[in-house]
Amino acid sequence: MSLAESSRPRSDADADGFWSDVDRHLVRYGARFTPEIIVRAEGSWVETEGGRRLLDFTSGQMSSILGHAHPEIVATVQRQVATLDHLFSGMLSRPVVDLAHRLADSLPDPLEKVLLLTTGAESNEAAIRMAKLVTGRHEIVSFAGSWHGMTAAAAGATYSSGRKGYGPTAPGNFAIPTPNAYRPDFTTPDGAFDWRKQLDHAFALVDAQSVGSLAACIVEPILSSGGIIEPPPGYLAALQQKCRERGMLLILDEAQTGMCRTGTWYAFERDGVVPDILTLSKTLGAGLPLAAVVTSAEIEEEAADRGFLFFTTHVSDPLVAAVGNTVLDVLERDRMDERARMLGDRLRAGLLELQDQHAVVGDVRGRGLLQGVELVLDRETKEGSDELGAGVTRRCLELGLHMNVVQLRGMGGTFRIAPPLTSSEEEIDLGVEILDRAIGEVSRELLG
Repeated sequence: MSLAESSRPRSDADADGFWSDVDRHLVRYGARFTPEIIVRAEGSWVETEGGRRLLDFTSGQMSSILGHAHPEIVATVQRQVATLDHLFSGMLSRPVVDLAHRLADSLPDPLEKVLLLTTGAESNEAAIRMAKLVTGRHEIVSFAGSWHGMTAAAAGATYSSGRKGYGPTAPGNFAIPTPNAYRPDFTTPDGAFDWRKQLDHAFALVDAQSVGSLAACIVEPILSSGGIIEPPPGYLAALQQKCRERGMLLILDEAQTGMCRTGTWYAFERDGVVPDILTLSKTLGAGLPLAAVVTSAEIEEEAADRGFLFFTTHVSDPLVAAVGNTVLDVLERDRMDERARMLGDRLRAGLLELQDQHAVVGDVRGRGLLQGVELVLDRETKEGSDELGAGVTRRCLELGLHMNVVQLRGMGGTFRIAPPLTSSEEEIDLGVEILDRAIGEVSRELLG
């Protein structure tokens, strides 16, 4: 049975050949396709060809922080595409420079130099390339649960999935343990997660393997594909110190956590650190392909002096830069950081109630409107179940809620819950209500 056949609704007779064309013409690039044909999206909802409305608790691909078809984004695209859409990469326009200026103003010193690109992988690729050039070194450290993209250097620093079968990555990529307080590998005498001991051990192993060419460490302030893992307070500062001791740059990948998603403009603000290089993507374009690399004038000057090259087709494109400016307009005017905190508190409270009601909800974690729910078969052993996670995902879709579960290498799954920042309180409550019903029905069916 083909992927399309196994994932499409049983009632679909494929009268117009859509799913047959899926089988015949589409390259499969990841998880199964959602068994619905999507024809429209607006606000927190997507609509299927069959007329079903699905509440989108993933903000598209974790990107549409202002919901789908936000009227101000629509107006900007319509205006900009009719006046100035794309240029030779060496040409500049006002939207590009304006966006760079505004991003710098939103960040602490010394982050003030901006490179505008398209995707998260591309921004991480550029950041790693810059770090290697500036330091004159090549070794890169990242978390064992990381996801930084599918281009060469970004994929080399990605460990959560996608490493098998593609041959060797560039030499000098090292994984350190993910600081997962729910599944601690180092503990204090009272059983609490001893992240300091874990971090010391991790860098002892890095030092043992390094050939003396440590360039950078790239991490997400909250790991997403790794299961919505939030490093404990103090961890990022200690990690930055480990980097400083070795002459490494710290790169923070805020693809999913930037632009108010976690209740502050940037997730690193909680930890009192300032990265050497910051990468932004997904949320910056609110669903359109826009990404950024932000660094200090000192690092940018050293990179330029050494001939930094990242000349791509869509670098500094005016169309998406104009969209980025509109995103900032809405975030600032509507105080979306405060809204994300308020809605995030409401969402988290609802998820904690589910944990009280369902024994299979092992952990609830996250910040703002980026929350995770880890499902387990047994809270004591924390044994996971891929079948349980997949079953709840399917049932949510049947009930009208689009959810995403990330599989954690046999440990079961964690739902990544990231509604738009424009969601209403009623939509947040409805999503939790549907998830409650789906967990109850599937757990009873599978576990009795």
